[in-house]
Amino acid sequence: MQKMGSLEVEKETTGWAARDPSGILSPYTYTLRNTGPEDVYVRVICCGICHTDIHQIKNDLGMSNYPMVPGHEVVGEVVEVGSEVTKFRVGDCVGVGVIVGCCKTCRPCKADIEQYCNKKIWSYNDVYTDGRPTQGGFAGAMVVHQQFVVKIPDGMSAEQAAPLLCAGVTVYSPLNHFGLKESGLRGAILGLGGVGHMGVKIAKAMGHHVTVISSSNKKREEAIEHLGADEYVVSSDSARMQEFADSIDYIIDTIPVFHPLEPYLSLLKVDGKLILMGVINTPLQFVSPMVMLGRKTITGSFVGSIKETEEMLEFCKERELTSTIEVVKMDYVNAALERLEKNDVRYRFVVDVAGSKLEQ
Repeated sequence: MQKMGSLEVEKETTGWAARDPSGILSPYTYTLRNTGPEDVYVRVICCGICHTDIHQIKNDLGMSNYPMVPGHEVVGEVVEVGSEVTKFRVGDCVGVGVIVGCCKTCRPCKADIEQYCNKKIWSYNDVYTDGRPTQGGFAGAMVVHQQFVVKIPDGMSAEQAAPLLCAGVTVYSPLNHFGLKESGLRGAILGLGGVGHMGVKIAKAMGHHVTVISSSNKKREEAIEHLGADEYVVSSDSARMQEFADSIDYIIDTIPVFHPLEPYLSLLKVDGKLILMGVINTPLQFVSPMVMLGRKTITGSFVGSIKETEEMLEFCKERELTSTIEVVKMDYVNAALERLEKNDVRYRFVVDVAGSKLEQ
C-alpha cells in the first residue's frame, strides 16, 4: 500500500471559490492543509451541488468567510494515505460529506453521531485544527481524516453516489433514528427538490405509502410516474389537504424558505412527526394546540453520521436506488447555482470536476 510519502511537502490545488456575497465562483489556487498520519489525500472526481452551498456562498446565514470553495457531496479517488490509515487503500473510490472533523470526546461523538458535535468542523467555510481554512469539493483535491471518509460501494457510479452523501443520508438518518423504517407506514414529502426526491425513493424502498406535497401541480407527473409516489397534493388545495387529515405517520419537510406549519401538522396522526430539513433563517410559526391535541412532534435532523452514511449507501446499492441528476462542467457552475435557486433542476446538479478545466 502506498503511504503518504511527502508529508512535509505542501500540496496545492485549484478550486472554484466565491470571493464575496455575490456568490459568483471563479478559479482559486490554494494550499491544502497539513497532512497527518490518519489523513487521506483524495483526487476529486465529482461533487454535487446542494441548496446549502447557495446559503453559504451568499452569506445568507451571516457566517461566511471568503474566499470559499463550496461543495460537500464529494466523490473522489484515494491517491495517497497516511502511515496510520487502515480503512482505505490507494485507488479506492470514496466519498466525503458535510463534516471533516469533530472533538471525539463529547457525548454525540462517543455515541457515533458526530454530526451533532458542537466542535464539528465543516468541510468548507470553517477552520481546521492546524488553523487552515477548510475548502470543499469544487476543487481538484482534498485532504480528509480517514474517520470522515466513506467507501463508495463497488458498481455505484461516482456521479450517482455524490448526492447520496448529503441528500440521501439527510433523509435516511431520521427514518432510521425515529424508528420509521418498517414497511406499511404512511409518509409525506414536503417539497420535491434534491432532498425531497431522494426522500420519495428511499421511503418507497422501505415499503412506505408516500404522498408528495408541493406548491403547484407542475411536478405531479414526475412524482407519480418517475419517482413512484402514491399520491400528490397541492398544498393550496384545502379540500384535498383535508382528505389527508390525521392520516400521516411522518412528514419530511425539505422546504428551504419560510412557510406556515399548521396545514401540515393537521395531516399527522397521533404521535406523528414533522421532521424539518430545510435551512431557514427566519422563525417558523404554529399554534400550540396543533401539536398538543395529537401529541405530535416537530423535530429536526441534520445530515447523518458516518455509520448511517455507510448503511445508506449499502441500502441504495441493494435496492438499486439512483439519484436523478444533471451532470455539468465547472465552467457552468454559476449558471447551475442560479438555476438551482429557481428550482430549475431535476433534481441534483453534479459537477464533473475531474473532466473540467479548473484553471480558466
